[in-house]
Amino acid sequence: MDYTELEDRIAAICAGETDVIALMATVACEVHHFDDRFDWTGFYRVTGPEHLKIGPYQGGHGCLDIPFSRGVCGAAARTGEVQLVPDVNAFPGHIACASSTRSELVLPVWDKFGELIGVFDIDSDQADAFTEEDADRLARILARVFAA
Repeated sequence: MDYTELEDRIAAICAGETDVIALMATVACEVHHFDDRFDWTGFYRVTGPEHLKIGPYQGGHGCLDIPFSRGVCGAAARTGEVQLVPDVNAFPGHIACASSTRSELVLPVWDKFGELIGVFDIDSDQADAFTEEDADRLARILARVFAA
C-alpha cells in the first residue's frame, strides 16, 4: 500500500465524523497497521496549558502525561514543528516510555482554527526508520482529517 491509498482510506472512513477522539482512534489504527516500521502509533492531546495527555493509540503502554518542556512529543508541541528523530538516545531530554523505541516521528496536530490540539507520535524499534516523505505525507493526512 502507498500513502495515497492510506490517505484516501482514512478520508473515506472519517468522512462526516466530527468527534475528535473517534478521528484520532481511527487515524492511529489505520496508520499503525500501514507499515511494519511503526511499533507504537498514537496521539497525545493538549489537555491544559503546556500539557499533553495520552490519547487513542496502538501498541504497548505509552507515557500518560508529557509536559511541553520534555521529550520529543513536548518539543513538537512547544515548537509547532515536526520532530524527525533518527536516534532517540541522541535527543536531549528524550522520555523513554518504551525501552524498545529507537527512532521517533512526532507531528503537531492543528484544528481548523489553527489551534494545536495534540501531537501524533510514531515510534519505531528500528533506528533511523522515518523519512521526510513519511513526515510530509502524514502531515497531509492529519491536516485533511483535523484541519479541514
